[in-house]
Amino acid sequence: MIKKCFMLLVLLTGYLNAQTLKLGKVSQAELQEKVYAADTTAPAAILYKNGKTVFKYRKDGFHIENEYEFRIKIYKKEGLDWGTFSVPYYTGYQSLNDDYVQFSDAVTYNLENGKIVKTKAGAEGRLKKKVDDRWSEASIVMPNVKVGSVIEFKYSLRSQDISDFPPFYFQYPIPVKLCSYNTEIPAFFQYKSILSGFAFILNTDAVVDRSFNYENEYNQSVNINYSALSRNYFVENLPALKDEPYVDNLRNYRSAVSHELEKTQFEGEKPKLYSTTWEAVALEIYKNEHFGKELTEKRYFETFINPYISAATTPTDKALAVFNYVKRTMSWDETYGYLTRKGVRQAFADKTGNVAEINLMLVAMLNHAGIVAYPVLTSTVKNGVAAFPSQSNFDYVIASATIDGKKYLLDATDKNSAPNILPLRDLNWDGWQIESNGLAIKVDLVPASQSKEVYSMQAKIDASGEMTGKIKKTHSDYYALAFREKYKGLNPDDYLQKLERQLNNIEISGYSADLPEDCALPVEERFDFKSNVEVIGGNIYFNPLFFLAEAKNPFVADSRELPVYFGFPQARKYTISIDIPAGYSVVSLPKPLSIAMPDKLGSFTSNVQVQQQKIQITFRSEINKAMFASALYGGLKAYYQNLIDAQNEKIVLKKT
Repeated sequence: MIKKCFMLLVLLTGYLNAQTLKLGKVSQAELQEKVYAADTTAPAAILYKNGKTVFKYRKDGFHIENEYEFRIKIYKKEGLDWGTFSVPYYTGYQSLNDDYVQFSDAVTYNLENGKIVKTKAGAEGRLKKKVDDRWSEASIVMPNVKVGSVIEFKYSLRSQDISDFPPFYFQYPIPVKLCSYNTEIPAFFQYKSILSGFAFILNTDAVVDRSFNYENEYNQSVNINYSALSRNYFVENLPALKDEPYVDNLRNYRSAVSHELEKTQFEGEKPKLYSTTWEAVALEIYKNEHFGKELTEKRYFETFINPYISAATTPTDKALAVFNYVKRTMSWDETYGYLTRKGVRQAFADKTGNVAEINLMLVAMLNHAGIVAYPVLTSTVKNGVAAFPSQSNFDYVIASATIDGKKYLLDATDKNSAPNILPLRDLNWDGWQIESNGLAIKVDLVPASQSKEVYSMQAKIDASGEMTGKIKKTHSDYYALAFREKYKGLNPDDYLQKLERQLNNIEISGYSADLPEDCALPVEERFDFKSNVEVIGGNIYFNPLFFLAEAKNPFVADSRELPVYFGFPQARKYTISIDIPAGYSVVSLPKPLSIAMPDKLGSFTSNVQVQQQKIQITFRSEINKAMFASALYGGLKAYYQNLIDAQNEKIVLKKT
């Protein structure tokens, strides 16, 4: 208890100190600093960030005004990218004005001949661009940024959307020395604040008296007095949010605070509830003319799709015929979003479209073919997992089809996808299937079945240690999808060179790859190879998986805060047959081994046997969950270390 109180006192002292920091007060000590003391590897650090959110009243109603101040120190050339800062803002409203962003007070400070030199950012460094149909981006490019510089800037973000305000981020890919944030919310509004991430954020509340003045419809000046809840957040010495192996999206775990409007109550009026559900959000999207109405359009495609539907005999065949037709006919323009831009009819004529145009078209065609199909709203991996229901938290839509009681998820934007084999960008926890009758159903997007890689090797070793043989590698499901994506854009010679390096510089010949037109089928690679094993004192040494063995544990940290994300359950199987060279016998073999994680989360088995003049090796490993909680990290790390040790234990042959 005493320790906790002391920590709170330290944080509160830091918060009070942060209130004295102001833009324009950069010190020589900050400019002379060569490294960030708490993390000497940091290329840059945010020395100070302050934010404030207040409400302003205008003729068109309340606005939320957010103001942010930054002071950033550049320590290394890798930190120079922080000389450009970008802010996304929403422009996809149907009945509100676009959000508005403006930069100001942007100055770069350098130390030259012992004096502080200031360079102000001009208008040419302030840029804006449209990202997609819903989002734009404002950026500032700071002038004269070099190693040792300190940069400062301020930006404001104004919005008419009071349903939520932008998340305030405490954590960044670089360390943060001091960070404070104040929200001042009038008593008319009640918000739910949602803290995310792993940092301890100090927050304190106070009630303050405020007033605002506005001109009514009779051009009379009206003054309103009200109370507001002022909440202060503070954190100091926050470490950089660094990427780790097997993470879906760092933003899901970034320390931040978000706000969702729950209720409004103005004087003399009844309370109005705003807090909504994912179901309500999904149904509101369905009503948009660029979504639900597009599902009723079908005249534009009937002539083209009907022959394929007529030629199919079963519901499954009809669904596959439609799905493959859309994949084959349409090209994705790589634009995200759940609403159409030019509409499904024009997209079909152009043979290109955004996500919504292609997959809503797919839903309409499936329904036309007699297949029960619905759109499924999703947020992609790069978009992150939303803290609360909001239309702006979706950025994608796929299709759901039910055939003989089984549900299939489909995404026709990717030529290499298959039923229930979605592009990896789609695999972000949950989606919402929405139906015209008002029903919204949560859909699990995480794959349940294993994707497999199966290796079959036949080889022989001679007395000099030269090893020759053949390998067949079979990729199924998500491994097949990943291979198709990787292989399609590469020159075959470049791919072979990369494969040889990946397999410890073996020599490959006679390579072939079988990629069936049906993307649901496995992909096969076949090749001959030449390699060498170790020969010492006449003895031959090699590990059971040779150059296929994993060299190091991907999990090296002692502890981990982030979940471990594999994307999909997976299994690898190796079946290897090795001819023992004439005049040699086996003197050492690894013992059979079987290790399993608790609750069948993962397992591996290995078995090495001698049969006549052959060594028969079988090895199988499984990971049975797409994501592991951080609490399971220790067991997962130990599992991988045991697996790698087993793969690299030596087999020894001795000359007889």
